[in-house]
Amino acid sequence: MTTTKPNEGRIMIDRADTEATLYRVAICAFTYYSGKPWDEPGYSIEEDITWCTAPLAALPQAELVDLGASIRSLITDPSADRRPFIASLAQLADDKE
Repeated sequence: MTTTKPNEGRIMIDRADTEATLYRVAICAFTYYSGKPWDEPGYSIEEDITWCTAPLAALPQAELVDLGASIRSLITDPSADRRPFIASLAQLADDKE
């Protein structure tokens, strides 16, 4: 469920949607390996990114593109720092006035 924060017009995302996104990114990151595109015919990292961002579909397209770029890095680079991504998801669900 996506809601809009009163007085600010800012789109707020339900915490369950941000948690679903985090879960999906983790699954994709755990199952990805460098040879996956060649070993699994039809595999596309773009499909993984689309699946990961689906719970956040109410966000503006530009924001989804930025998140998609972060997600791509988190999936393909096992040494990527995940803390900024997790913080950005937490911010999306922050409902404090």
